Amino acid sequence: MIDQLQVVILGATLGGVYALMAAGLTLIFGVMRIVNIAHAAFIVLAAYLSFWAFTLYHIDPIASIAIVMPILFGLGAAAYRLLFARIADSRRHSEMTVLLTFALALVIEGVTGFLFTGVFRTTTPDYASDSFELGPFYVPKGQLYATALSLVLLGALLGFLRLTRTGRAIRATMQNRAAAQLVGVNVRRISTLTFGIGTALAGASGALLSFLFPFFPAKHWQWIASLLALIVLGGMGSLLGTFVGAMLLSIASAVVNDRYGPTWSPATFFLALFVILLVRPHGLFGKKAEL
Repeated sequence: MIDQLQVVILGATLGGVYALMAAGLTLIFGVMRIVNIAHAAFIVLAAYLSFWAFTLYHIDPIASIAIVMPILFGLGAAAYRLLFARIADSRRHSEMTVLLTFALALVIEGVTGFLFTGVFRTTTPDYASDSFELGPFYVPKGQLYATALSLVLLGALLGFLRLTRTGRAIRATMQNRAAAQLVGVNVRRISTLTFGIGTALAGASGALLSFLFPFFPAKHWQWIASLLALIVLGGMGSLLGTFVGAMLLSIASAVVNDRYGPTWSPATFFLALFVILLVRPHGLFGKKAEL
């Protein structure tokens, strides 16, 4: 029983990080219906920025979030204006955005591979290899700090969406883009801002990723598959669904890792994706598509 609870604790302390990684992806989809294949590539890019800030200037990875998030916000806003704004009203918008973000992911991977090589990297702050002892259980400090910070950022995002005028405009655009435009919402500006916020969240999760997992330029292909499984399980465009899906799959992955080994752990996400598409395609908290 103790071993099982320990596995659940380890899974739950990663669930918050997974939720933060997927929050920007589901936010971008909810507002602009863009399935951002490049989201995980931005996460890996942020992990490299945090790694080099730690290596060259001894900036703690958690502290580097204050640097990485604004950089990624600017990159995301610029990417939206350059690549997606002009096709926002296209009939083939969904297909074109998938192709564009796929190409963007390849570009980011190529640039990071050229600048930083393909060697596995990880930041090594003291807390990354330390843990708290709680009776018969232990909680890794790195995972606990990362999840706590992820929850703070997710809470700040939720507060921004619910309590500010801009946040309400984003929520209105998520519910009905055309109706929001009719009542005076500048949809182009809101879309640019949302893409920047989503990419900034990728930047924050990338800084946390840098001391939780080893990474290299092509690692984003594995991560984007897992993140898509998370948001499909929770419901595309639902932040609550993303959090619940992240917790469920993180704990399930930890159990599979404990029972069958790390080789089978990623399969948890893909099996969940397969089952949810068969049983409930709109996810746990998503809305059914209307004709």
